[in-house]
Amino acid sequence: MEPVVDIAFDCLPLRSIGRLDAPLDAPAEYRRRHEQLVSAMERFGPDRTYFLYNARCVFHLANSEIEGMVRYEFDGIIRTDASDLLTETVELDARLASETCGGLPDQVETWFKDRVEKAVAIEFDRFVAAGQLSQRSSELGQDVNPSNLAGFSGMGV
Repeated sequence: MEPVVDIAFDCLPLRSIGRLDAPLDAPAEYRRRHEQLVSAMERFGPDRTYFLYNARCVFHLANSEIEGMVRYEFDGIIRTDASDLLTETVELDARLASETCGGLPDQVETWFKDRVEKAVAIEFDRFVAAGQLSQRSSELGQDVNPSNLAGFSGMGV
């Protein structure tokens, strides 16, 4: 069966972050992301905590690639259980990016935001089960600088 929810994200295990200092000349988007990472580290610590970014969740409500589409962009934190295999907590900042339904009432938009978190939790469990989380962790290794997430390299020095 073709999925009716299209979810994509980049995943950063917080245990792979070596330092959390923000460059002084960082743009607003990077500063926002830096604050999210610092908050997640303070609240949950680095173990079993993952930051999802460059992410989208697209609901297809009709048999069309164009009509009946609701697209959210999001970033946020996923925390797994003690086994590090199942999603335990999802805290996303989901933003309606586009829709082709002719407008969404506020209550419907709020309902979809909740559906984004539930759909991402299911997809993250699949991501872990498929071995993609361990592959991503191996690729990153240790001492990742969060400024690389936003493509920010300061003044290029």
